[in-house]
Amino acid sequence: MKENLEMTTSYRWGAISLTVAGILFILYPFIRPFSDETSLLGASAFSSIEWLISHVMAILAFVLLGIGHLSFYLSVQNTMVEKLALRSLILAWIGIGLILPFYGAEVFSLNIIGQEAIHQQNVALMSLVNDIRFGPGFLMILIGLIILAASSILVAIIIWKSKILSKWSGIPYALGFILYLPQYMGTQPIRIVHGLVITIGCLWIALYLWRTKQSIDTVNGKSHSPTME
Repeated sequence: MKENLEMTTSYRWGAISLTVAGILFILYPFIRPFSDETSLLGASAFSSIEWLISHVMAILAFVLLGIGHLSFYLSVQNTMVEKLALRSLILAWIGIGLILPFYGAEVFSLNIIGQEAIHQQNVALMSLVNDIRFGPGFLMILIGLIILAASSILVAIIIWKSKILSKWSGIPYALGFILYLPQYMGTQPIRIVHGLVITIGCLWIALYLWRTKQSIDTVNGKSHSPTME
């Protein structure tokens, strides 16, 4: 009974985490300001509250994704796909850990550069943006996104093999993270559509975790229901 309670709690938080993460992944490009980042318009975007809010949303989305991955792994323990799920979990955590420092630099460093460029009316300061984005931190996020993409592919394989959902259910999730790096070069509408793909992928897996939780709750309810003798 205690073990079942712990599992349902894990599935509940996993489903909630993935649901919120999915919503944040689409809100991020929707709220994030887009403009000519070599001009003072770009500086205005960097210094805006929307810049801070949208990037903090992205950071929280990745953190919640890690929690969701843990619940997903727990849901397939003691099955034929457990080893694949463990590999996927480890890769996800490593990938997220490498991605987050870049987002921290992106949100706070560029915000300060934008404020100073506006304050000094000095567009030359905007040249520092690429120094930050394509410095050593770029290699970290590049490796992190590749590792996270590999993890998402394993999730799709697990869903396909285990049949816990329809076979194709893991494809949006995997596709979203495979395309995460290329989508940086897209316009805002493209990035919003990409965010929607990840949202669909996260919600699909969240639905599976929630249904699993409800199934355990139902079993627990039956085991404690009164019987006629």
